[in-house]
Parts: sequence; structure tokens; C-alpha cells
Amino acid sequence: MGRRAEIWLYLPEILRDIMQLLVFILAYPLLWIISQLPFRLLYVISDVVYFILYKLIGYRKKTVRTNLKLALPERSAEERLCIEKKFYRHFGDVFLEMIKSLSVSKAEIKKRYTFTNIELIQKLEKEKSIILLFPHYANWEWSSTINLYVTSSKGYAVYQRIQNKYFNNLVKNIREKNGTTLIETRETIKVIRKNQINKVPAIYGFLSDQSPQLSKAVYWQEFMGIKVPVHIGPEVLAKRADLTVLYMHTEKIKRGYYRATLKTLTTSPATNPNYQITDMYIREVEKQIKEAPEYYFWTHKRWKHKGKAPKD
Repeated sequence: MGRRAEIWLYLPEILRDIMQLLVFILAYPLLWIISQLPFRLLYVISDVVYFILYKLIGYRKKTVRTNLKLALPERSAEERLCIEKKFYRHFGDVFLEMIKSLSVSKAEIKKRYTFTNIELIQKLEKEKSIILLFPHYANWEWSSTINLYVTSSKGYAVYQRIQNKYFNNLVKNIREKNGTTLIETRETIKVIRKNQINKVPAIYGFLSDQSPQLSKAVYWQEFMGIKVPVHIGPEVLAKRADLTVLYMHTEKIKRGYYRATLKTLTTSPATNPNYQITDMYIREVEKQIKEAPEYYFWTHKRWKHKGKAPKD
């Protein structure tokens, strides 16, 4: 194959990379400027974002309304509408807080994201490595703050790679500021094995409330009263590597302030029947949603496989 033919073969990839770079170059200066603003002004912008996303564009409004009706059928239409509006306001807050993470200091983030019982993880991390489970609730982007309190273990966060490699690197840099190392899902087993061989204590954070691909669905369970496929990866890893499993329950105290409480699901996963750890996690997420549903990430199509469960 000639050089000219090779260039034509790779041209779509080259053009895509150029477009991704241009988008990043245009967006990054604005993101950096916003990140320098004081929190008070940041939330003024968040109110504008709410107006644009909710009032003007109606971003994923149909999905949000469908999800609320499915998950909270006991609430009246008026109550669900109120939750919907509160959710979009919170959505704007989280979006701006993520941008603020570009420049926020460690001291400031520790003041705004606190723990009621951090001593639990400080005690358990001395015994063996830990899997930390939490949903897309409150501000999951600031959950890496936990690494500022942990001294004995290396922190990891399992994540899905962003298509635009420049924004992917930016997100990695933001999330790794507090000492967290991001690893893609496919790398997790390899990293755990390597750490165990080298006797490196670690904490592995998982956002596990998204819907798995239907072709990879192994286990189905009711979530908010609807049978859906659920991720069992964290449970499988915990059993295979004998990892303690914790749940992180986060509350939004007020704008820009969050408080997390840690709960032990199991310290000996091999003794738990199959799927019991996953079920415990689901019940904890449900509890959080019912307490304050406006802080759950309703734009996810979490119940898109409703009615597709295999027959028993």
C-alpha cells in the first residue's frame, strides 16, 4: 500500500483528532476562567445554567420525567414536578462544581466535603484493601476528597473513558488532584492483582448504579420497584480478591457543602451468598433516593431495560 493510500485510510481518524483538539482549545479557556470565580458567583452562573437547560432547552426532560414517574409512582404529579425542578438546579450546581475543581484548593474541598465517620475507613484500610461503592448522587465528582483523609492506602477510581481524549485527560487531571488514580474498567483486575502481589493496600471506588449492556447482563434485581440488570463487577472482584466492601452515603447539606457517611457492607465477602452484596448496595441507593430524590442523577436511562428480564 502506497503512502498516499495510507494517508487516506487514516484521514477520518486524523480529522476527528483535529476536531477534538479544536473543541478543547475553544472550551478550555472558558472553563479555566469559570474555575477562578468565587463560589458565590459560581452559583449565580449555575442559576443561569438551570434556566438554559431546563426552561429553554429542556435537556433530557422527557427522560427525567419518565424516570421519576417509574421510580416514584407514589408521589403526585405536583411532587414529581417539584423534584424535577430541584434536580435541574442541583444538576447545574454539580456541573459548575466540577469546573471549579480545576482550581479549588485541597483545604477548601476538605471544608466543603466532610465525613461523619472517616475513622471507619482509617481503621479498615489497615486490615486489607477496600472497595468503596457509591451512586451518581449529590456530588460524586468530589468523592475523591476521601483520599485527603486516608494515609495507608492508594486510591483508585474506576471510570469510563471519555471519547474526546483531550477532555478525558482534563477529567483525569481534575479527579487525580486529590491523590486518586483513575483506571478504566478493563484495567481493574490487572491493577488489583498487581497491588496484591506487591502488597500495596488500596481503595477502589466504583460508581455502580448505571445500567450494564443488555448483552452482558448476568443478574437482574428490582431497583426502585422495577426489575433491571445490575452491575455485579464490584461483588465479583471483592469475592475474588477478598476485599472489604463499604458504601458511601452522601448528603447535600446546602449549596457547595456535602457530608458523607461510610457503612460497612461486608468485611468477608466470600461468606456472603452470591449477589447479596450487590443487593445490599442497591437497597442503600434506594434509601438515599427516597430520602432526597432531587439529588439523584435522573438524566441516566437507568430503567431502559424495563420489561426485558429473562423469564424464570
